[in-house]
Amino acid sequence: MDNLFEDKNYVKMLESIIETSFDGIYVTDGEATTILINKSYERITGLKREDLIGRNMAEFVSQGVMSEATSFSVLKTKRPVTLYQTFNTGKSALVTSTPFFDENEKIKMIVTNVRDITELKELQEKDNQRKSENIKFKGIIEELKLQIANDDYIIAEDEEMLNLLLLAQRVAKVDTTVLIYGETGTGKEVFAKYIYNNSSRKERPFIKINCGAVPENLIESEFFGYVEGSFTGAAKGGKMGIFEAANNGTLLLDEIGELPLNMQVKLLRVLQDGQFERVGSNDTIKVDVRIIASTNKNLVELVEKGLFREDLYYRLNVVQLKVIPLRERKSSIIPLAEHFLGVYNKKYSMEKTVSKEAMKYLYEYSWPGNVRELRNLIEMLVVTSVSDIIGKSNLPDEVVKRENDNNTNPNAQLPKLPESVEKVEKDLIFRAYEKYGNVRDAAKALGIDPSTFVRKRQKYQ
Repeated sequence: MDNLFEDKNYVKMLESIIETSFDGIYVTDGEATTILINKSYERITGLKREDLIGRNMAEFVSQGVMSEATSFSVLKTKRPVTLYQTFNTGKSALVTSTPFFDENEKIKMIVTNVRDITELKELQEKDNQRKSENIKFKGIIEELKLQIANDDYIIAEDEEMLNLLLLAQRVAKVDTTVLIYGETGTGKEVFAKYIYNNSSRKERPFIKINCGAVPENLIESEFFGYVEGSFTGAAKGGKMGIFEAANNGTLLLDEIGELPLNMQVKLLRVLQDGQFERVGSNDTIKVDVRIIASTNKNLVELVEKGLFREDLYYRLNVVQLKVIPLRERKSSIIPLAEHFLGVYNKKYSMEKTVSKEAMKYLYEYSWPGNVRELRNLIEMLVVTSVSDIIGKSNLPDEVVKRENDNNTNPNAQLPKLPESVEKVEKDLIFRAYEKYGNVRDAAKALGIDPSTFVRKRQKYQ
């Protein structure tokens, strides 16, 4: 082989020059035998010079070290060749091989330049992705609406609610803790279930506990369970708590602001370490549970008042979702009413419709009970209205803002006592909950215990 590089000083000078290049340089002789490469080539391709120098490129191609060699194309065509290559390092490069001739027009050397275009390619892909996202945005929104239509009763007709749903969809894919804010009846639990149904844990348990509905002396055993004989009345064999039951799944801590301070400390430990002990036991139990917490209270104000631990607040407040009250998203009222109308028509095998006049009153009403109040009202109207057309006369007084005719008409038929008592009881239950925002205080105001309040509230819901 006629070696072009017999002059050692020339070789060293050339090596020093190409070593400074950010591009990879690969040099062969006229027979495609490797004679020189630089560090940039090693960085881009992951190949080492000691494994390459002195060997012919035909060996590398036959052994699968290189997928193709531009040097061979240059030897055939005697012209520069450029192609795009991807290497095992994950780098993408633009490879150009250029021939150098002697005085007899014979190829004496081929210099290959390897330019790393990985970042450029990534930027182009990101730019294309942004353009694609703009094109697909409308389609994504419509797809979300279809998903939600099959997932209980979230109706999103305004930009703020759609953005909230997009955020819920994103956080559903990761196991981060989520804190959901919203007034009573806005659908916080529905958002929690939406996150669960779109998560990797959707085949695992989904368990909800109302922190305000459990008597304070029973909260620890409800959370962590107990062993046999740990207290008077403990069941034989003990009992599993909700954290064990929700292992590998999702746990919704509803009304988290009602959790007593002593339990907040123990909850914080579980969130940080993923472990606890049953009441009456020293054996540590480890669990993997995703936490979603919800509240209708301002936890920051509770922290300032010393009613909620600051460290627990920050542990829960990783991702925050604020569900908008129905009165602030009026564009959703009529679609929601129509949705519930369809649901209860199907459930009770009816074909009721709501007149335009009645729908106008529904639209103008403030809905202090939010989506839950609207849902309950539509069910009541479907069940109780005689005509297939639900009109203004079928709506409750508080919706149409008029006095009940029975109060002024002496000839009106008197209602049955049990029905009247039930109506008053239902009204008091919901008014108390709307006023106090939690089971414990609402029950206390009505002079009943929390378990009775929860049972009656569930009955009327």
